[in-house]
Amino acid sequence: MSASMYAGMGEYMGKQASSWRTEELLIFTIARMLQGLGHVAVGASSPVPGAAALLAQAWSQGRMRVSVLGSERDNFFTDGGRELFDCAAQGRIDAFFLGGGQIDGAANLNLVGIGNYPRTRIRFPGSFGSAYLYFLVPRVILFREEHTRRVLVPRVDFVSAAGSSPEHVYRPGGPYALVTGRCVFAFDRSQRRFRLASIHPGHTLQEIREQTGFDFDTAVEVEQTLTPDNDTLSLIRGPVGEAIGRVYPAFVQRLLS
Repeated sequence: MSASMYAGMGEYMGKQASSWRTEELLIFTIARMLQGLGHVAVGASSPVPGAAALLAQAWSQGRMRVSVLGSERDNFFTDGGRELFDCAAQGRIDAFFLGGGQIDGAANLNLVGIGNYPRTRIRFPGSFGSAYLYFLVPRVILFREEHTRRVLVPRVDFVSAAGSSPEHVYRPGGPYALVTGRCVFAFDRSQRRFRLASIHPGHTLQEIREQTGFDFDTAVEVEQTLTPDNDTLSLIRGPVGEAIGRVYPAFVQRLLS
């Protein structure tokens, strides 16, 4: 966000905001995972992660660097994906976001299709650089708003990007968490499986188990996901929404309607 937007943030703080929407809860939840980082990069077709990164940047008063692909203002890259890959290889990106048509309990991602490859009956957009970035970026946050057994499967049909690697493989990057429209899973790299970290308001543990195709660990009592306060909602609907709306105008129009 521009310096002028930071200077004007005070006018949004303290205002009363109405109740939050699911997208705003997800933006807030992801933003909390990004606090204290130096450089967060956001790929294409990622309005919620993009807004979350800009919210975390606002909290940091601009000390965090955010690169949103597709943005003319909030993007330090001049060479698109190629420069993103170079920065990741140099250890200059602290967090990135990935999703998938399928995600399994070992944090493997499928971005190719459903069925036996190459005769997949349903095709996804493709892997692009997901496997490469998954290996290099220390904090990869998986995001998929749909939380059903269709998406969260026991085992992906095709491994576009592997959640873990053999012990002898040097791998500084990997999965940190999985955020869905129902809950948050934390990824245990030592056990190579997910642990249920929190459940969003309005959802239950029984529902999570019924709608999740893979096994996961859970505590005796699972926390409820923290909800955004009025000041945070004012930021999302104010300067953060204005910034991400330059890349995703339809998303912001729907969010604020």
